[in-house]
Amino acid sequence: MTTVLITGGHSGIGLAAARELAGAGVDLVLAGRSPERMQQIADELTADHGVTVALLRLDTSSLASVREAAAEVGRWREAGAIAELDAVLCNAGGRHDGPIGYSTEGYELTFATNHLGNVLLVDLLRPHLSAAARVIVTASGTHDPDSVDGRLVGAAVEPDATVLAMVGKNSAETLSAGKRYSTSKMCSVMFIYELDRRLRAQGSAVHAIAFDPGQVPETGFLRDMPRIVQRIATTSLFGWISKRIGGVVSDVAFSGGSLARLAIDPEFADRTGEYFQANDGVLSAVRSATLTYDRRRAAKLWDDSIALIDRAVPGAIAAAR
Repeated sequence: MTTVLITGGHSGIGLAAARELAGAGVDLVLAGRSPERMQQIADELTADHGVTVALLRLDTSSLASVREAAAEVGRWREAGAIAELDAVLCNAGGRHDGPIGYSTEGYELTFATNHLGNVLLVDLLRPHLSAAARVIVTASGTHDPDSVDGRLVGAAVEPDATVLAMVGKNSAETLSAGKRYSTSKMCSVMFIYELDRRLRAQGSAVHAIAFDPGQVPETGFLRDMPRIVQRIATTSLFGWISKRIGGVVSDVAFSGGSLARLAIDPEFADRTGEYFQANDGVLSAVRSATLTYDRRRAAKLWDDSIALIDRAVPGAIAAAR
């Protein structure tokens, strides 16, 4: 039986993916901040498809929460409660508008949620992965400063983990919410590429994929934006204009289904170190931003991210060194 862990699998794209996976007979570990909301989805998936659904409390903005969640997975594995993981879908994320916020460890909230939490989670779950498991991180086309999506949200800046973690602190430069978001997603793509290189160097058959679900206005991405923006973005006119000017546009069902396909479809069994995009009903591998292929920057981002995690939760991370 195939088993997939998905963060944010109880709403939006993650929920659509979870339903697709359950429909294919896949057992699930739903990871998120609200066990109550996840329980409703678990009941639905179990009743409709007869799959096993485990619930894992996890807040990716908190490194302490990530460590405890991974420890819980370890306890489940030792007890035989769940099988080894055939895929880990790091789908949860967020854009935090308004005043800059910080995680429980003191790191800028968007960067902590969209990047650091995933780095630690993947590292801690590696002992529980099957031999050819797939690790997929949900990125965003906004990561590319040369794209329409990137320019609309706010062009990504230099992916310097040490700087991004401390944005707005100690007189450090302040970045707009859009730039914080797009840069965190650039870091997601670079993390996947660097993870893939390191896995290959270790002789591992685990796969690493970055996934851009496209602009999906129905999701929680817009919840922190002004109401007028939320209303406009969900209209058919906005979608039409976005496509006309070169934006990447999708919907919940297609993007969720695409994420599920990347996780279990044999078509993608040999695909790794790539960036896939859901765009207007088509899922395909495309080039990411030019800067994401800079190996020197990616290695520095990796090392600096590990150092930030180790500073906040000493001894938590090991395999990624």
